[in-house]
Amino acid sequence: MKVVVMGAGVIGVTTAYYLAKQGAEVTVLDRQLGPGLETSYANAGELSYGMTSPWAAPGIPMKAVKWLFMKRRPLFIWPLISPTMWMWGAQMIRNCNEESYRINKSRMVRISNYSRDVMPELIAETGIEYDGRAQGTLQLFRTGKQMKASRADQEVLAAFDSPFEELDRDGCIAAEPALAAVRDKFVGGLRLLADRTGDCRMFTIALAEKCAGMGVNFQYGQSIREILTSGGRVKGIRTELAGVVEGDAYVCALGSYAAGLLKPAGIRIPVYPVKGYSVTLPVTEDAMAPQSTIMDETHKVAITRLGDRIRVAGTAEIAGYSGRLGPHATDTVKHVISDLFPKGGDISQAEGWTGLRPMTPDGTPVLGATRYGNLFLNTGHGTLGWTMACGSGRAVADVVLGRTPEIDFDGLTAARYA
Repeated sequence: MKVVVMGAGVIGVTTAYYLAKQGAEVTVLDRQLGPGLETSYANAGELSYGMTSPWAAPGIPMKAVKWLFMKRRPLFIWPLISPTMWMWGAQMIRNCNEESYRINKSRMVRISNYSRDVMPELIAETGIEYDGRAQGTLQLFRTGKQMKASRADQEVLAAFDSPFEELDRDGCIAAEPALAAVRDKFVGGLRLLADRTGDCRMFTIALAEKCAGMGVNFQYGQSIREILTSGGRVKGIRTELAGVVEGDAYVCALGSYAAGLLKPAGIRIPVYPVKGYSVTLPVTEDAMAPQSTIMDETHKVAITRLGDRIRVAGTAEIAGYSGRLGPHATDTVKHVISDLFPKGGDISQAEGWTGLRPMTPDGTPVLGATRYGNLFLNTGHGTLGWTMACGSGRAVADVVLGRTPEIDFDGLTAARYA
C-alpha cells in the first residue's frame, strides 16, 4: 500500500515509521527543509504521562481571568476579529466542567499510557539517541494553597494507575538537589514517577533517518495546497512544486495547519493554534542545574534538562497563526529559570523560540478515520504531541493498514464533533 503522510514533525515521522515497519510504501510531505522544524523544534522536552490532562478543567475560566493580570502571566489573549478563535474558546469553556473533564482526561490518558508503553520498544528497535532521561517530573508548589489543590490531581493519578509521590520541601530537594539554594521559594511538590524527558527534535531527526533507511521518501520544501477528492475518496495531494502526489491512503499530521487544509474538503475539526515560547541555554554548573523536569505551578513553566542544555518552556498565547518572537516574549520563562536555578545555566546565551501548539477545545487529539475512506487524521495533540507521538503514530498506522489497533478509538476521531 502507498501511503502519503502530510507533515514531518514528530507526529508525522512516528506515523511514517510504524507504516513503513508494517510494509507500507510511504511518502512524507513537508513545507520545511527538514524534519521537526516547527512545533517539534524546541518544545519543553517533557514526556508528560503523569500530567496528561485537558486544559479545559473546572475552575479554569476564573483562573484564566486572574492569570491575565499577573506580571509574569502564563496566559495572553489577543482579541482578534476571528470567529474561529472565539468559537474555539466558547467550546473550550463548555468543556470546563467535572463530567467533560473526566471523559476528556480518560481519552487522553488512553493515548499517553499507550505511548508510554510502546516508546521503549521503538527506542530498542532503532537505537536512536535523543538526550533521554527517566527521572520523572517534579511539579513545584510555591504556596500551601497549590499544595492542597494538588490532592484532587492525586486522586485522578491514582485512578489511572499513574505513580506519584507527594513531597515536602526536603523531599523536593532530594529529587532536585540544586533547589537547596532556593528552598525559601517553594513549600513542596508532587513528583510524577512515570514521566521521562528528551529532545523531541533530536528524536524526530534520528527517527526520520531510520525511516529513510527503511525506504520512506521524504519530500521537503513541498507546500501542500489542496486535498483532491472524488467519489468519497482522496485522489491526491496538490503541492506547490511537485504537482499532485498520489497514494492509496493519506494521513494528515499537520498540527495547527490541519484544520485549514481539511476545511475545503468538508472536514471541520476545531484545532486552533496556541502559541508557546521556550529558551534553550547551556549548563554552566551541573550541581546547580536541574536533573530532570521541574514544572513551576505558579507560572506554568517547565524546566527540563537535555544533556548539557536546559530547556525552559511555557506561556499560552492565543494570537492566531502569528509566529513572531517579540523582544519580551520569553521574559517569563527567563525569569523562572533565573529564579529557581540562578547558577545552573548561562541565561546570556539563551536561544529563544516560539511555536504553535495544535489545541482542541476538549484536549483530546483527533485520530483515525474521516468521511473519506482513505483519509486519516493524526493531529490536535496540543502540548502533548511529544508525549503521545509513539502511541498515536502506531495506532493510526494500524487503522490505515486495516489492522485492529491496540487501543479503543471511541471518542478519539473527528466524529465526536459531528
